[in-house]
Amino acid sequence: MSEKYLSALLPVYSVEQVRQAEITAVKDSDINLFNLVERAASAAFEQLQSLELATQSVLILAGHGNNGADAYTTAAMLIKAGWSVCLQASPAQRPSEELLQAITEFELSGGHSSPFNIEEVTQASVIVDGLLGTGVKGELSDELVSIINAVNNSAAWVLSLDVPSGIEPNTGMARQVAIEADMTLTFGAIKQGLLTSQARHFCGTLTLADIGLTSFLPKSYLKKLVSKDLPKVFKPRRRDSHKGKSGKVTVIGGDKGMSGAVRLASEASLRSGAGLVTVISRPDHQLVICTTRPELMFWGCELVDMEVYLKLGWADVLVIGPGLGTADWGYNLLKAVDLADKPCVIDADALNLLSQFPLTSKSWVLTPHPGEAARLLNVSIAEIEQDRFNAVRQLQTKYGGVIVLKGAGTLIYDGKECIVAPVGNPGLASGGCGDVLSGIIGALMAQGYDNMQAACLAVVIHGDAADLAAKEGERGMLASDLMPYIHQLVNQI
Repeated sequence: MSEKYLSALLPVYSVEQVRQAEITAVKDSDINLFNLVERAASAAFEQLQSLELATQSVLILAGHGNNGADAYTTAAMLIKAGWSVCLQASPAQRPSEELLQAITEFELSGGHSSPFNIEEVTQASVIVDGLLGTGVKGELSDELVSIINAVNNSAAWVLSLDVPSGIEPNTGMARQVAIEADMTLTFGAIKQGLLTSQARHFCGTLTLADIGLTSFLPKSYLKKLVSKDLPKVFKPRRRDSHKGKSGKVTVIGGDKGMSGAVRLASEASLRSGAGLVTVISRPDHQLVICTTRPELMFWGCELVDMEVYLKLGWADVLVIGPGLGTADWGYNLLKAVDLADKPCVIDADALNLLSQFPLTSKSWVLTPHPGEAARLLNVSIAEIEQDRFNAVRQLQTKYGGVIVLKGAGTLIYDGKECIVAPVGNPGLASGGCGDVLSGIIGALMAQGYDNMQAACLAVVIHGDAADLAAKEGERGMLASDLMPYIHQLVNQI
């Protein structure tokens, strides 16, 4: 997977970039803003027609901005196609020209709007959400909160136009409440916030509608990556290959009582194709690690001595952090890894130590979850989640290397390009799953992929393995359940 290939992935944009593209399109071509409204509405109309819903009766909720114009125009098209349409809206104080034109088109089609009615909302079978779109600002009114809650409490199938109402499209965070859509049809370009944070819950199926903005959008440093975007990455191994050519990984961690974390990370490295994996851990853990996975090598460490440095020097890549602890034992091992000057993956407690004793490196991959990221930046978890894109940039600036900010819609950033990977499922919210990811990254680095490539591939493999494991159910899924699927995916992707 080359850098050239990564740059060819689907670009993702901020709201400001999309708005500027709309302005440029109007300025430099023969279209106006209402033409863009019509194109968006046509895409929504075609989407509804194609779904083969059980009913052709729809409730449309229209707001005061251009998202409301999209809703009115969609309603007009549906009426002309024979749908039974109920449109609810409140009077706009300062309607835009596009909204006025859309209302006129709607009325000419025979449509009539009515005030918001909570009872009708809760009884609807199909709802089109055109309340807020990208224009959400400040606190929502009590009326909007009531309407959104009514939609979410209904049994309706819900289509959100452009953005689920209540979601901040640059960050993915919800205001007080947000529409829980079954599908979000976003117009012109994927808005960055729709792929991460709380938006992963509220968007449902995310679909992009082309309305003719592509040639007016700037080059974006942000790309979307899922497994279907990948070419055939893993080539068949040479017939004369041997274990020494398949990458050597040393996994360091597992303070007293925490053998499981280092055990999971090291097996994940093996399952991802590393030829040789050594574990450096407390001597007491040798029996449980080597008995349950005899393919692993083991070195018991009570003190960081020359033998430990030899084991670090043997490896192509080091993975440190799973179960490491933050006491002197773990700190001394982290210092040894720093002195070894090897490509490495820093995870879990090694990140917590790094937050206390900051270092920088170009050759490492850091894999924080939001809590670890908050400690690394000395902020609250809420501040990390409030703007994950800003957080990953700050982390990379402060610590260098490649940052993998885990969570719903993982972000991978190397200081130049940012990849957002909306992969995986809530089954990953269990102990050990992050250790598995660090092991996969280390194995891919050891097999010759550069740090950014290895991180991107590992995140997708980890997420897809979780989806395969979750066929038995997300609740109760274990980190070790991913292992056979990791093995499967590195032979398929």
